[in-house]
Amino acid sequence: MNKTERFLCEAVELARANIARGGRPFGAVVVKDGEVIASGVNEVLSTNDPTAHAEMSAVRAASQVLGSPRLDGCAVYASGNPCPMCMAAMRMAGIAEVAYAYSNDDGEPFGLSTAAIYADLAKPVAEQSMKIAYVPVRPDEGLHLYAEWKTASSQT
Repeated sequence: MNKTERFLCEAVELARANIARGGRPFGAVVVKDGEVIASGVNEVLSTNDPTAHAEMSAVRAASQVLGSPRLDGCAVYASGNPCPMCMAAMRMAGIAEVAYAYSNDDGEPFGLSTAAIYADLAKPVAEQSMKIAYVPVRPDEGLHLYAEWKTASSQT
């Protein structure tokens, strides 16, 4: 068994353990330098938090372990195809490698596919199912919001 398969098996075992606790069938591990540094399971049902996906939990834990929001040099191994939210979070954290054991096609018969969300996000913004609007509000007082942040962050 190669390292990818080994880490995917760990993610699947986390998912199975989560099922046994009444959770959804998703687990993930974050690996750096060949070692698991963090793991997570889907806790959406137990926390009523729609962002409590296995990958998000594992990324949050890895960031704490490394003391940084940047996870450059890390890989994520997930039991299922990461949703767009998780994929975006992993990209924003600098993760360059993701592998998963079960595809959206595998999950579709069980209501566990996020393929429709991926398809909707691929459309131009005006054609997506969610109403999204850019409204350039600029209060009369103070600096441009981003300029204020840049000034404040350069003083720390």
